[in-house]
Amino acid sequence: MISVSFLKSKYSREETIKLIDNSNASLIHVDLMDGEYVPNKNFEIADICQLLNDTHKPLDIHLMVKNPLVYIKELVKLNPYIITIHLDGTPNIEETLDYIKKSGIKVGVAINPDESEHIIDRYIDKIDYILIMSVYPGAGGQEFMPSVLDKVEYLKDKFLIGIDGGINEETIKYLKDYPIDIIVSGSYICQSDNFNERISILETKKC
Repeated sequence: MISVSFLKSKYSREETIKLIDNSNASLIHVDLMDGEYVPNKNFEIADICQLLNDTHKPLDIHLMVKNPLVYIKELVKLNPYIITIHLDGTPNIEETLDYIKKSGIKVGVAINPDESEHIIDRYIDKIDYILIMSVYPGAGGQEFMPSVLDKVEYLKDKFLIGIDGGINEETIKYLKDYPIDIIVSGSYICQSDNFNERISILETKKC
């Protein structure tokens, strides 16, 4: 599946979301940053709910925030497909994971480039999806870090696996031999004139 992030685009935010929603993308990837877990802040919860209230594609929400439970209690109203959190930004991890699960949403955990895949060991039974960060969270347009793919061997067959950061027609070749279920791509698609063409390139080169 291709999950398209609108974090960095040549179009307005509203137009970008509409273009993704009408494209061949599988999911709309929603990056929400609070200015605390990462230096940048991009949205208030109310903004996200307003922007995405009328979209049709499933939502793949990535929370780069401290205390994500506060956000999740509002975001469940959008009925997202996945909500992904960072364990090191979550003070009440089990409560947060359980809340997502009980809301009928897939539970995602992101692993940063400098974090071990074993940070999730204690919570394996509560997690559905692992998002491997191939850049450091907080900004679009960074270069892909191939070394993070070493984590896939341990994670495969346990979870859905996603990869996020620096994915384009050149770096997609690194994923060819790995069981990646969801590829997150933002600027490569959203700074182009033809979203479907770029999505097709990623799908073709991954196979």
